[in-house]
Amino acid sequence: MRLSRYFLPVLKETPSEAQIVSHRYMLRAGMIKQSSAGIYSWLPLGFKVLRKIEDIIHEEQKRAGHIPMLMPTIQSADLWRESGRYDDYGEEMLRIRDRHDRDMLFTPTAEELITDIFRSHVGSYKDLPLTLYQIQWKFRDEIRPRFGVMRGREFYMKDGYNFDLTKEDALHAYNRHLVSYLRTYERMGLQAIPMRADSGPIGGDDTHEFLVLAETGESEVFYDSQITELKFGDREIDYDSVEQCQAVLEEFTSRYARTDETHDEAVFAEVPEERRRTARGIEVGQIFYFGTKYSEPMGATVADKDGNQVPVHMGSHGIGVSRLLGAIIEASHDDKGIIWPEGVTPFHCGIVNLKQGDDEADAACEKLYAALSALGLEPLYDDRSERAGAKFATMDLIGLPWRITVGPRGLKNGVVELTSRRTGESEELAPEAAVERIAQIYGVAAKG
Repeated sequence: MRLSRYFLPVLKETPSEAQIVSHRYMLRAGMIKQSSAGIYSWLPLGFKVLRKIEDIIHEEQKRAGHIPMLMPTIQSADLWRESGRYDDYGEEMLRIRDRHDRDMLFTPTAEELITDIFRSHVGSYKDLPLTLYQIQWKFRDEIRPRFGVMRGREFYMKDGYNFDLTKEDALHAYNRHLVSYLRTYERMGLQAIPMRADSGPIGGDDTHEFLVLAETGESEVFYDSQITELKFGDREIDYDSVEQCQAVLEEFTSRYARTDETHDEAVFAEVPEERRRTARGIEVGQIFYFGTKYSEPMGATVADKDGNQVPVHMGSHGIGVSRLLGAIIEASHDDKGIIWPEGVTPFHCGIVNLKQGDDEADAACEKLYAALSALGLEPLYDDRSERAGAKFATMDLIGLPWRITVGPRGLKNGVVELTSRRTGESEELAPEAAVERIAQIYGVAAKG
């Protein structure tokens, strides 16, 4: 993409309503624009990152054997009355009435709707296990929406639901989700720590939240520092293996890590003092096992091997897709702007032309742009007639992990400058070598 043809309304000044880093940089980098309190339009750069995050989630969900679908944002209140949650959920639920005076709601979550779909179409244990998921907009009428997309009213969320014959099978689904989430977050450049948590209005006894450590986190967290040394890495897991999934769960949850809601000071005191940590954390996902909480009152049953009708065991699993974008910025930035991890960057690298209109510089930039594009990569070419300082400031603000700088002086020596946004380190390379280096970083084969 050529920046002169892109819609990137960057701001020089920080809007007064932005209180935390991610909100400030998302507004300044032209990623979002507030429509009303806690509700945002996603402008092209923000939307591009949102889609990158969504793609990773889809890939890892399907790798775990989960099936994507899509449910409506508007639900009938009747289903929620069946489960008993319509009156219990509270004022965060946006309740509405249609023209026929029927009670409806803007979905904050979809346990009732997915249970209704299941009971309408699944009747035998032979159809289990089954895990369905969607990525869809949700709405919770927060009393004080703040911190941009971190605590908005409208948000984009992945919510998945498993249906199993027995508790043991459902707990395997729980473990499988924990494994898939660990891989998902690491691909985004995040270390999300699974922590024992409170189930809230979702219900159930077993639940873990995934939290990213950040000073602006809303939750106080207590943990054993050893947990931050754990990496999922590129290990291959057989998601059908109960033993392998259980082993990963035990590895990542055996060390103390809890939110303030479930913190136990006596248990925490058993951790060696030098390893005890307190910090703030941002919740980016949560998994639940809630047994037959919804299936029993809503009649979601299957015939077991003996022909008996039994309620299925269920769980739900959420990832805040739009919240993740803010969390990544909170975890990866400096005083100049965002620093995107390679896995979610909106563009793979930036190309800065130091002397737009110079024939040699223009030609070199066009050649770099064409070579990177031919590899299936997406460069952002700053071809504007702006000062070099303004171009560098824009690139630093929007946070592309790599920048290729092209100027007449370097070209006289046959080189361009390749700069890492994260470290600030630069090196001079021949243009072809710079393309090859970017290709290696993103795991694509350079064309000779």
